[in-house]
Amino acid sequence: MESSDVGGRQQGPIWHRKPGPAARRGVIVNIIRSVKGYHSKTIRFLNVAFDSSGDSLLAGDHQGNIYVFDLNGNRFNLVQRTMQACTALAFNLRRKTEFLVALADYSIKCFDTETKELVSWMRGHDSSVSSISVHGSGRYAITTSTDTAQLWDLDTFQRKRKLNVRQSVGIQKVFFLPLSNTILSCFKDNSVFAWEFDTLRCKYQLPTPVEGSVLLYKVFAVTRDGRIFVAGGKSNRLHVWCLESRKLIRIIQMPAKVRAVRHLEFLPDSFDGGANQVLGVLSQDNIMRFINIETCKLLFDIGSHEEGISTAAISPNGRYIASVMENGSLNLYSVQALTEEGNKPPPPTFKVEDWSKCTSGANKLTMRVTSGRSERPWKSKGSKIQTRLLKLQVNTSLENKENELPGGLNKKRLRALLKQFGEYPAKYRTLSALAHWSAIFAETPYIPLLAFPFVKLFQNNQLICFEVVATVVVNLCQHWFEYFPNPPVNVLSMMENVLAHHDKELLQHLIKYNVTSQVYAWPLLETLFSEVLTREEWLKVFDNIFSNHPSYFLMVVVAYIICSRAPLLHCDQTADFEYFFHHRNNLDINVVIKEAYHLMEATPLDIHPRRMLDDFIPLTKGQYPVFNKYPKFIVDYQSQERERIRQDEIEYLRERQLAHELEAKAQERKAEDEAWYRKQELLREAEEQRRKMLLEEEEKLAEQRQRLAAVKRELKVKELQFLDASRRRFLKYQQDQRQMELKRLDDEIARKASMREQETAAAVQDVEVRRMELESQRKLFEQHLIKDQEAVTKEMKEEVDARRRKVDLEDHLVQRLVEIDREEKQKAQTVAEEILAKAEQKCVDMDWRLRALRKLRRDDEEREKRYEEIAKLLHDNRVKEAELLKAMREAGEKKWEEVTQKKAQLEEEQKAAAAADEHRKQFLEDKMNDALELAEKLRREDGYFERLRDLKAGRTERGVELQQVPRSGNICLNDFSASESSSHMSLDRRREELVCQERELMAEVRRLRQKLTSQARTKHPPTRFPTTKWTP
Repeated sequence: MESSDVGGRQQGPIWHRKPGPAARRGVIVNIIRSVKGYHSKTIRFLNVAFDSSGDSLLAGDHQGNIYVFDLNGNRFNLVQRTMQACTALAFNLRRKTEFLVALADYSIKCFDTETKELVSWMRGHDSSVSSISVHGSGRYAITTSTDTAQLWDLDTFQRKRKLNVRQSVGIQKVFFLPLSNTILSCFKDNSVFAWEFDTLRCKYQLPTPVEGSVLLYKVFAVTRDGRIFVAGGKSNRLHVWCLESRKLIRIIQMPAKVRAVRHLEFLPDSFDGGANQVLGVLSQDNIMRFINIETCKLLFDIGSHEEGISTAAISPNGRYIASVMENGSLNLYSVQALTEEGNKPPPPTFKVEDWSKCTSGANKLTMRVTSGRSERPWKSKGSKIQTRLLKLQVNTSLENKENELPGGLNKKRLRALLKQFGEYPAKYRTLSALAHWSAIFAETPYIPLLAFPFVKLFQNNQLICFEVVATVVVNLCQHWFEYFPNPPVNVLSMMENVLAHHDKELLQHLIKYNVTSQVYAWPLLETLFSEVLTREEWLKVFDNIFSNHPSYFLMVVVAYIICSRAPLLHCDQTADFEYFFHHRNNLDINVVIKEAYHLMEATPLDIHPRRMLDDFIPLTKGQYPVFNKYPKFIVDYQSQERERIRQDEIEYLRERQLAHELEAKAQERKAEDEAWYRKQELLREAEEQRRKMLLEEEEKLAEQRQRLAAVKRELKVKELQFLDASRRRFLKYQQDQRQMELKRLDDEIARKASMREQETAAAVQDVEVRRMELESQRKLFEQHLIKDQEAVTKEMKEEVDARRRKVDLEDHLVQRLVEIDREEKQKAQTVAEEILAKAEQKCVDMDWRLRALRKLRRDDEEREKRYEEIAKLLHDNRVKEAELLKAMREAGEKKWEEVTQKKAQLEEEQKAAAAADEHRKQFLEDKMNDALELAEKLRREDGYFERLRDLKAGRTERGVELQQVPRSGNICLNDFSASESSSHMSLDRRREELVCQERELMAEVRRLRQKLTSQARTKHPPTRFPTTKWTP
């Protein structure tokens, strides 16, 4: 087995050495596609399909690459890269170079193998397309998915009809029946419907199978003539249906190791007329078995458990089988090699049980047949195929019987086959053996027709077939070859005598229309009834013929004619009679057999064929008998004449070939002579033409020289004129340039003047804008100062209010103390205490005033420093305006630092005041306690109970009031308003001084800017001014 790796090539040979017919297990070549790289891998093939001729194969892999393999030309080509996996292929369209491919995105595309271009793109499916069926004309296609089937017109690539079903049912497959306009649809509920293609009208529905034999259909196959339909599924049984009678005729049971069927396909045969009998069954064990559905015999199988088959396709001509293996490779098998291997052992015997004799139960229809490869006797256990044979009804239509067997073969057809293939097919080698046995059979034109039924019956063993045909020729064909090459007139005369004796009216009718025995009897004899009987009828007839005297064969012919007298009496044309005896007719074969037995008994001895024919004689053992019962001189004469004619033909061909060669040489010599003369004539004409051309050229050259001199003179004059014009133009150009230069200078002066005016105006506007900016900044600064002053004033007012409230509380407390002291007769002590308190308060006030004076002095010093800094800043501003702004920011920062320091000093002074307040509060509480103790003592002495109670209540209220008074701020009992007014005055005076300084500073800035502007106008500075940025 040769292996071919297509790899990354786009074309190349399939095999490098042509494989022989005796390849291992019939494999011609194994095709793989591997990808080389860091991770080498094999790309799996998914689907295959043959074209209508069977010589080209289409294959698609997992990556969407589509290859065409030309098996005759030994070439492969990469025709398309779809970039996605294909789910179905079809290569039998009307335009032979086009093919259909169903892709994983649920679309169908049509490509051309020659141009490699996209022809059409069809969409409409919502799920993966599982199959594509093309009509026999190649103009229509049906695509099937699980939920719908769609009919497409391949001329316009438009969808014609759509078949929708319920989701619960689902579609298994929809396809065209071969050689008809019928569409077959198979659903998941086991229902099978047939539809008219033109009208899409339902023709019929297959009935439910026999009880006990129902299986779930998954896969289907139909013969090429569209008459037999086979279905299988998850079982080892196959249902064989006759679509014409719409009945289940056979149930085939595969071996026990087959549990499910994955694929079914018939193996075509060029000589079976479309009535295919060999069926390929791919099961779940990845082995494809080929069986004969008539004999239920296993012929051969492909694949194994190690090299399993995933799917397969069979070529329409029946020569090749292409299978996609489980490992992703592609195997190509030779059917001839497989059938030769399967035909080696003799066929086993089998028994057919008639349906009419069986009971209605399905379990009683079983017939067991051993495997065709087994040479051992049949046993009850082992590998065997069971079948249930349901025989057709006797009243099957005559038209259906007529098409069950193909027509006969003749010698011309056999010669055409021999010329085409170089040898006869295996089943027709019987004719060659007959010709070797006796020379008469090589010259007899009806021998293929006579041997045909036996070849079909014993197709797997040519030896038995030859011996049976020889036995038939020796016994049933007695006296047939005495009048060679004419039909056996003597035998036909015997049958005509028998017919005249038993049915004179029919014979007279035949004679009336010039129908001789060569028309009504000889076609039945030379074909052995194979053209007018079905297989079962033929077997029944020859069972009776082989069981009786050879004359019974002739009686059967006469009985067939007599039983057909009714239609024959209605015929009045010779063509009708010829058609009748070459085609099947609606005739009960059992009646014919009975009539033959009646003729055997009722025919007189003087006209009985038994008188002229010998008894049945078997073939001799050891060697075959010599067959020379024919006019040998005629056969020899024909042989000699044929040999003479062959020699004459060879001589004629040789002489014709010689004549052709001589004629070819003469023609070649004549052509050479004519070519030489033509060449000489052309040379002479060319020489004369060249001479004329030279003369014409010389004349033209002289004229050109004259014209050239005149042109030179004209050019010289024009050159002088051009020079003069150029000089004048240059002078004018110089004048124009000078005028333009003057105008340009004037424009430049005007432009500079306008620019100077614009710059001056811009500078004025800029100064005005700067002034407005300074004014707005000054107003903004004043607003900030006012806001700060208001915030400080508000804060001071709040502090003053708090101090006032605190002073009021303290005054009230002091007054209460004074009253208590006065009432308790301790005025001297109270006065001393008040003097002490006042002295302490005076000390505090003096301290506060001293601190305020020190603060004012520090403010004055800082103000002097600030004035010096401002003077320095004004001086620096005359040098550089940017330094002035920086100095102002530094002055502001220092000012805020001083404010922060003053605020910190104020907070320290407030803390000191709070401490003094706490000391004073403690002092007053101590005094109050002493007064209360003294009052208690006086009460005990003088009985002042009521007064003491009032003092306690007053003490409680004062305690509450003291707790509510805030402890922050200074407590000033005397001259507080004076200190507050003095602080307000110092702040107002400082604010006014700052405002005056700021106004002076702004006035100085404006004067400086005016001075700079006047200098710029005087000196005409450049238009660009230094950009400045004012910051607050």
